[in-house]
Amino acid sequence: MAAKDRGESIGLMEPLLIGAGSPKRGALTDVAFELASKSAGFRRSLPASLLSSLAGLVRSMNCYYSNLIEGHDTHPIDIERALKGDYSKDTRKRDLQLEAKAHITVQQWIDAGGLKGHAVTADSIREIHKRFCDQLPEDLLWVEDPTTKERIEVIPGVFRDRDVAVGLHLPVSAPAVPRFLERFAEVYGKLGKTETIIAAAAAHHRLAWIHPFLDGNGRVARLMSHATLLEALDTGGVWSIARGLARNVDAYKGHLAACDLPRRNDLDGRGPLSEEALTEFTSFFLTSCIDQVAFMEKLMQPDQLHTRILLWAEEEIRMGKLPAKSGAILEAVLYRGEIPRADTPGIFEISQRSASRFVSALTDRGVLTSESTRAPLRLAFPAALASRWMPGLFPERTP
Repeated sequence: MAAKDRGESIGLMEPLLIGAGSPKRGALTDVAFELASKSAGFRRSLPASLLSSLAGLVRSMNCYYSNLIEGHDTHPIDIERALKGDYSKDTRKRDLQLEAKAHITVQQWIDAGGLKGHAVTADSIREIHKRFCDQLPEDLLWVEDPTTKERIEVIPGVFRDRDVAVGLHLPVSAPAVPRFLERFAEVYGKLGKTETIIAAAAAHHRLAWIHPFLDGNGRVARLMSHATLLEALDTGGVWSIARGLARNVDAYKGHLAACDLPRRNDLDGRGPLSEEALTEFTSFFLTSCIDQVAFMEKLMQPDQLHTRILLWAEEEIRMGKLPAKSGAILEAVLYRGEIPRADTPGIFEISQRSASRFVSALTDRGVLTSESTRAPLRLAFPAALASRWMPGLFPERTP
């Protein structure tokens, strides 16, 4: 039976923003400015030639940690294999690889500007869900009612048509979802840059609170937050909030649950929900963002990154896995950002034919890439080498 509209007022999810009178409002504004400054500084420090390669690796990392929050552990090495069409023979692992590939495809669309200017509208939220679920295998498109044990199909991009319970939280009735999302977009879609940054955590929670879909709400919320920060901070996609949330998953889920609770007392804002809890989550969320920017900035320090990559190349050469002098072209790419293919014989001081063989060996290992066979060569960041090149990015696993 279709769920009945319980006539809930959209005021039930207030406060949607942290009020100017909040005692911690000034501190949150300072944190938002710090995040904006650090994010911009990190992006400016990166050569343009590294931005797209690093963003590609971060997409895999973002996907890994976002799915891990949902209890799905698909390592970036397996994700990278899936992107190349190399799937596990194990049905369950293959399904999770396809799920990860779907997540990355959606984020690529977002990173290319797919949600620019309208990340919080109901249509955009539906589009995120549809693009993600359209690519999922059949087995991942069903959920089970915890009470009746009925299997229910998840329809891509379609809001739920039945009432649900999420832990102790009872989201709004299914027919009420559109009007709550209309209010959601009205508030979060008309903010200035600083206010958008501060409100990113609130929007993240309030979307989860509405719970518009039968399944996939967590991933949709994190992808929406990624799109919001991508635009407000011009991140370039080179760092990820999902890693920070996953590494503190108990605190993350605890904050979300606390934000579901009613106002604690007369000093706790003026809406039905707790402003104090929303303030604490906002502080946690923004601080996690700053931590992730600092982490990526440390990994990408030129001298240390160059040393790690060149040490790896020397070891590969000694083991006969790369041609001699391969380190020379990697060193050239590291210092120059990118190199025309015509320059490679001069770097090696060998013939064009021999240089092409060396370039092919590095391309086959996934450490060099280019837009075409004639385009300049630039560095790539394969997931299989992340433990050596960028330690700590995600848990180690033997490729």
